[in-house]
Amino acid sequence: MTQFKKNRSNNSSNSNKPNKPNKQNPSHKASKPDNRRPSQRPARKRTTSMPVHLLVQDAVIEPVESKYVGQRYDASPIHPDLLKNLQSMGFTHTTEIQERTFEALKAKKDVIGIASTGTGKTGAFLIPMLDNNLQNREQRKTLIVVPTRELALQVQEECTKLAKGMRLQTVCYIGGTNIERDLRLENRGAPVIIGTPGRLLDLVQRGHLQLQNIETLILDEFDKMLDMGFVADIRKLKRGLTGCKQTLLFSATNNPKQRPIIDEFVTKPVLVEVSQGNASSKRVQQDIIHVKPDQDKFTLLLELLQNPEYDKVILFIETKHLANRIAKKLNGSGVSADSIHGDKSQNYRVNALNKFKDGTIRVLVATDVAARGIDINDVALVVNYQIPNDHDTYIHRVGRTGRAGKTGQAFTFVETSDLANDEKRKPQRKR
Repeated sequence: MTQFKKNRSNNSSNSNKPNKPNKQNPSHKASKPDNRRPSQRPARKRTTSMPVHLLVQDAVIEPVESKYVGQRYDASPIHPDLLKNLQSMGFTHTTEIQERTFEALKAKKDVIGIASTGTGKTGAFLIPMLDNNLQNREQRKTLIVVPTRELALQVQEECTKLAKGMRLQTVCYIGGTNIERDLRLENRGAPVIIGTPGRLLDLVQRGHLQLQNIETLILDEFDKMLDMGFVADIRKLKRGLTGCKQTLLFSATNNPKQRPIIDEFVTKPVLVEVSQGNASSKRVQQDIIHVKPDQDKFTLLLELLQNPEYDKVILFIETKHLANRIAKKLNGSGVSADSIHGDKSQNYRVNALNKFKDGTIRVLVATDVAARGIDINDVALVVNYQIPNDHDTYIHRVGRTGRAGKTGQAFTFVETSDLANDEKRKPQRKR
């Protein structure tokens, strides 16, 4: 492979730095944006809290005998209908986060679960929830709140598969879709309601969604919801859950600064930490690609993509405009790509993800809407076109590869100035 080191570029005007910003991006011909950008770049660049040395890590290939082997599902006290669906989905053993949270969840205790991405966190709360409904013949209503539309749809898809044949209705309410459709969607008999905070609160305020009969609240990727400014919305939802008896919080990262807010939602929680929540996946080989002042980052990206082993790649970009631009340039260079971000319609995002899943496109260019909850099999490579603003974001991005016990690869582009400013940087490994 080429000499891989890293680079950071936060702006579309900075991404293909060398000579022709106006040719590469006709929409930025005007002198005003060009005059403003230089003064903005340095400030934006210093917002990252990511030390460069954290972006380099060897993947740990565990010997078979050291891998965690959970309990067999058919030896667990779960309902036969649920067991049948698990087996049809190819699941035979519990993962560690599933096994260690199961008893507390069944006992209806509040739980905080921290585990790396791709370790079965969604199943950790869905399996006991569905089992309780089946074993007790009760329609115990559950509200699952997630930070992104993609994660909401993924949770609904997983729940539908696990509940196949059970006559258990799930409804999903997400932003970016026609709210009139949601208002026509009957939810009173649905034991499982999934959604993003803003849309759920909108439906509550319109009187369409009643919260008082919900007994279980699940906040998936809770740390991101708190970071994204959803605290006020979640507090409002929580106040309406007058019949709530259990609250579950799950994530791959654990931010101690959020603890005072977390304590508002849980009572004497059982804390289960399969990972400490402060490190990227050990199953992902991580390295940097150093972009020198005289090099063009996009050219280096194309060189990286010449490796045929990287057949399914997620490229993370900081801005929506740059995501569109890089996807267009990749297609123009013969690399099939599409982009997803907050300005794309929900239908467009779903179609782009489906094209990526089925191999129609090779590269998915994304802002952080894809950093959480996008569970796509066999992602060979994750590339950070710029250094993420914080370590938690990096952990979730890298977690899109190396899932389900497999190993993956991640590279981050870093500029010379980033390397010079990182005094703790580990020495570059020879290749």
